[in-house]
Amino acid sequence: MQAGASKGKAKGDSEGQMELLDNETFLERLKGLFESTKSKGTVWLTQKRYTYDPNGEAPAVSQNDDAEYKCLLRATDGHVKFETLILSAELGKFHAAYAALLKASMSTLRKRDKKKEKQKAEQAALWKKKLAEEIVIEGPKRGNGRRKRVRRIKAAIRQDEERNAAAKREEQRLKSETGV
Repeated sequence: MQAGASKGKAKGDSEGQMELLDNETFLERLKGLFESTKSKGTVWLTQKRYTYDPNGEAPAVSQNDDAEYKCLLRATDGHVKFETLILSAELGKFHAAYAALLKASMSTLRKRDKKKEKQKAEQAALWKKKLAEEIVIEGPKRGNGRRKRVRRIKAAIRQDEERNAAAKREEQRLKSETGV
């Protein structure tokens, strides 16, 4: 392997480097990217506020809240990467075209498997129902049926442990939801 060259890439390849495009070209390339990943593949889209100067320095923090920032939009499929800067004045027009493109490209998404989700929900309901039922411990302490009684005692102990664990999980979930 040559020094300074990465695996399988020539030094002049633009792969891995972000390419800055104008808004119209960005939308055209994005449409092509969606078409190329139609049967298999993933497209990642990133959108954020652009706050940097052209020379790469972060601007000094200003007290002026009326400053208009550009919007940076990036797209990649893992190999091809490109981006565009949208001025705040053009944002509405761009987002209308961008939304139409996204809507047209959503037809290739896989539908949720509702059958599996329903099956999981039914299993969870059965598990909760089973936890709610008390295990009746009956039978002789000695003689015939003793083993059955011992199994039921162990099952009752396990059920009690599962109830405690479920209560702890529910408590943790509630804490995380409320942020306490």
